[in-house]
Amino acid sequence: MGELETKQQRLQEQLGKLPSLIVAYSGGVDSAYLAYAAHQVLGDRMLAVTALSSSYSARDREEAEKCVAHGHFRHEFIVTDELANPSYRANNADRCYYCKDELFVKLDELAGTLGIAAVAYGINKDDLGDWRPGQQAAREHKVLTPLLDAGMTKADIRELSRQVELPVWDRPASACLSSRIAYGIEVTPERLAIVEKGEEAVRSLGFRQFRVRYHEELVRIEISLDELPRALDPSMTRQFVDIFKALGFKFVTLDLEGFRSGSMNALLVNIQK
Repeated sequence: MGELETKQQRLQEQLGKLPSLIVAYSGGVDSAYLAYAAHQVLGDRMLAVTALSSSYSARDREEAEKCVAHGHFRHEFIVTDELANPSYRANNADRCYYCKDELFVKLDELAGTLGIAAVAYGINKDDLGDWRPGQQAAREHKVLTPLLDAGMTKADIRELSRQVELPVWDRPASACLSSRIAYGIEVTPERLAIVEKGEEAVRSLGFRQFRVRYHEELVRIEISLDELPRALDPSMTRQFVDIFKALGFKFVTLDLEGFRSGSMNALLVNIQK
């Protein structure tokens, strides 16, 4: 048995020990594979739950629904309101803690109502190397981490998802819309809507891996290095200017380092991880 098959077996064995499970399901490849695997083991004793809020894009909802249709697993939406929390809106370095705390409070309540034994989320081994304060909230709520416990990396999860033809197996990494807003700038529904419109406009130009970073009057567009030459063409830069000035930005920039997941964390100093 190869290393990947061993990890997969370890995951299945862990899931098989659970009477029932809620999976925090965003529709990204990690949570999608966890939901799929849990459904294979637990059947209808697994429920995937997606939280809807201003920081969750319509595009993410669409991708989430595709995987539900493919995997035929139990699923429902709930509503979270992290923006009602001033600590979240303040957008300091610990913003993700308040988001995940709100999510896991709601999932704990749902688990209690439905008589479901546990809650899990899709953290993997590679996630341990970045600043992710939401992990603290998960620990406080005793949320299970099956992919991490099985030793799975992002590459492992993508390959296993490809093997079962999950529609998101090769989907670029995605995070909530709030992660696009520079730390210290208040998160508001209006700013989240601007980011979402900007990203949909960039996607409509044919780009696949990118982020729209909100720095008040300045927008910083990150595009993957393999796509960057096309983005730097003068005719394309003109389109970026037209799109983002129409959204209210005074300065429109392309980041020459290209797309980097979590690049806003470069603004943080003296953080104890």
